[in-house]
Amino acid sequence: MKPCQNCQTVIDEYLLDKQLEPLRDLTVDDFNVCADCTTVVADACVTCGGAVYVPRSGSVTPDYCPACRSDLITRTGRDPGWTCDHLSG
Repeated sequence: MKPCQNCQTVIDEYLLDKQLEPLRDLTVDDFNVCADCTTVVADACVTCGGAVYVPRSGSVTPDYCPACRSDLITRTGRDPGWTCDHLSG
């Protein structure tokens, strides 16, 4: 069992897996935080409309879920980061 990178408590894999269900094919092994330090925002990904993961200490909700960000890196060879550029107009 791994410690949470945020608060150092032991990660309860069952609770975290349940909380991360909206994040498509990701599992607890893709994260180094416990369920208490994780916030999941439903319907926030601008690409797939799925959930995004936000560290509890984070103040900005990502525009891309981890799966879509990974897909974009694979397709384009560039890392778009967690947020897309919004053009003001």
